Amino acid sequence: MITKEYTILAPEGIHARPATTLVKLVKKFKSTISLKTGAKTIALNSVLNILALATKGGDQIGIIIDGEDEQEAAEAIDTFFKEHLPYS
Repeated sequence: MITKEYTILAPEGIHARPATTLVKLVKKFKSTISLKTGAKTIALNSVLNILALATKGGDQIGIIIDGEDEQEAAEAIDTFFKEHLPYS
C-alpha cells in the first residue's frame, strides 16, 4: 500500500475538469485507489464522488493506492498533480 499526501494550492480546489481527468487516469490501473480528506474517504472511480468532497484551495488530501500496479499508479498520480493541480 502506498499513501501520498498533497495540499491543494489551486484556489478552486479539485473542480470538474481535473476530477474527470483523475477518474480517467485511475481507471487505467488494477489497484484500488482512494482519496481521503478529513474523515471522509472515497473511491476514485466517480467524478461525483470527488466533487461531493468539495475540496478547495488549502485543503490537504491523501491518496491511498493498494494493488499489484500501485507503484505505477503512484507515479502517474504524481504526474497528474504536477500537470493539472498546483500542490505542495
